Amino acid sequence: MIYEMTIQVRVPNIKEGQTWYATMLNKEPDFVPHEGFAEWELLPGCWLQIAEGTPSTDSGPIRLGVADLEAEKERLIHLLGVEDFSIYSRKEVPVKWATFSDPWGNGIGLFQYKDQQEIQKKIVTILGRHIQ
Repeated sequence: MIYEMTIQVRVPNIKEGQTWYATMLNKEPDFVPHEGFAEWELLPGCWLQIAEGTPSTDSGPIRLGVADLEAEKERLIHLLGVEDFSIYSRKEVPVKWATFSDPWGNGIGLFQYKDQQEIQKKIVTILGRHIQ
């Protein structure tokens, strides 16, 4: 039985990487056990780690669900200087999505359910409560 997951990306400079990811995730790391490493619990039991090292440009992207994809895109462009990226949608797919890279080439994807009720159902399932 799988009950938890962790995904790791590498950055060449941990201080720069930690600052960039803290800004992207809108929170400081939840766990910094030693130099060259930081972790964020994105959802209960779902962790994103950054480790100092050589980034792997052939992996990913890590896909993160957001409540408002357009607003998140604007925030990332404004706060982090992320290069403008396109948002895609297909009639038969229940989400719209976008992909961009962190400054070190790690792929990051965002997606948003088209149906707002579906977003709330997912949030209640994961967090046990509604959020605004």
